[in-house]
Amino acid sequence: MSVCYDLRFPELYRRYTEEGCHVLCNVAAFTAVTGHAHWEILLRARAIENQCFVLASAQVGTHADGGETWGHSMIISPWGEVMKELPEGEGFIAADLSLDSLNSVRGSMPVLQHKKL
Repeated sequence: MSVCYDLRFPELYRRYTEEGCHVLCNVAAFTAVTGHAHWEILLRARAIENQCFVLASAQVGTHADGGETWGHSMIISPWGEVMKELPEGEGFIAADLSLDSLNSVRGSMPVLQHKKL
């Protein structure tokens, strides 16, 4: 589990993966500006580089102080594909997280075994 700004620190997610995680989770309130520019890219990068599923729950809307949050809750595959997305509003998304598909990705491109640092 991670929170919002943590998404910008790939070392945290690599550590989770080294500890045996197959699913990485992030809850966030990215602003509309940073969310539009970085949210999906960072989520997909964390999924790809760690060959894990990423579940990302995101706050959305305009708030009492006038600030806007981006939303776009997502489920990302270990290959980096957006499996499901809830762009705006309240709701629920679900996807089958197959350990077989995760192992297939890791077996076809064993980058986690090749890291040197």
